[in-house]
Amino acid sequence: MNKMRNKSNSALVPALFLLALTGMFSSCSSSDGEEKAKSVSDAPKKDSAAAPTATFALAKGQLSADLFVPGELVAFQQVDLYAKVNSFVKKLYADVGSEVREGQLLATLEAPELQSQLASAESRVKSQEALYIASKSNYDRIVETSKTPGTISQNDIDQADARQKSDLAQWDAAKAAYKEIAETLKYLEIRAPFGGVISIRNVNPGAIVGPSGKGSELPIFTLQQQDHLRLVISVPEALTGYLRDKQKVNFTVKSQPGRQFTATVKRLAGALDNRLRAERTEMDVFPKNKELLPGMVAEVDLAMPAKDSTFLVPASAVVNSTERVFVIRVNGDHTAEWVDVQPGRTQGGKMEVYASKLKEGDVIVTRGSEELRAGSPVH
Repeated sequence: MNKMRNKSNSALVPALFLLALTGMFSSCSSSDGEEKAKSVSDAPKKDSAAAPTATFALAKGQLSADLFVPGELVAFQQVDLYAKVNSFVKKLYADVGSEVREGQLLATLEAPELQSQLASAESRVKSQEALYIASKSNYDRIVETSKTPGTISQNDIDQADARQKSDLAQWDAAKAAYKEIAETLKYLEIRAPFGGVISIRNVNPGAIVGPSGKGSELPIFTLQQQDHLRLVISVPEALTGYLRDKQKVNFTVKSQPGRQFTATVKRLAGALDNRLRAERTEMDVFPKNKELLPGMVAEVDLAMPAKDSTFLVPASAVVNSTERVFVIRVNGDHTAEWVDVQPGRTQGGKMEVYASKLKEGDVIVTRGSEELRAGSPVH
């Protein structure tokens, strides 16, 4: 009996030990789960509300922008001098760089055939003059004789009168031909049409010259007026409304680093170039000591202040999508509304916008985006 009790006790001890271990592990796992659950429940909840959107109140202002465009300096007057008739260069009186005055003789030409034509024309004038004098005398005698009745018929008088008028007309024609050849001979002297500087010389004495396209491909001289220049720029179509007559502009050239020159707007084309879609604008420049020369490229600073106040917004507020250009207005119920605008000039992060549906005081989103859909709430 005692043996059987000892056996049962020995079997019961390990079972109780295993049961104690199981309870200890289960209590540990239970406490860990409760601590994890408690830590999760005690963690702060994330804010599900969207971040606030930056906005501003719409207001009007004037944007004064500067337009930097390339310009070209050209001579106020420039002319290519050709020979009027086919001839030879006899003598040149000017060269490249020569400063000439208006009417100054630049070159003399010679054309021997013109001298022969002039002599022939002079001989014809004298011949026609003699014929007219003879026919006029004959007419006068016939008229005088006809005063005696029955001596001269009226037909003879009429024929004599017609003859002397015809000879007079021939004499006048001969004198006109002589004058034409004499005037042509004057073209054998090349004179400066205005004061300036000879910039190109293409011939030497003895060269054959003539009219453009007939006798010479190149001119004898190119004359430029260099004490008065034109500064020419092309203003884009969108900015032509800001130009004003007699407006002062500043410009610089590469040959004079660090120096700034001033010019005045004098001539506006009043039309757009078909190729560039820009308006040609000219300014007068009066350089001293040849510091500015024709052909120089200038960088022109053209101030373009706004004529009237308009809405100014940050450039980031304007959304330029593939279909439309708009800003996002926040309505009174805190919903977004897309308002179409027409953008203007931009400077310093500010942009001009034009829209009939906008008014001062409207609340506009500072950083517009297509992600903020129309009708969505704005915080």
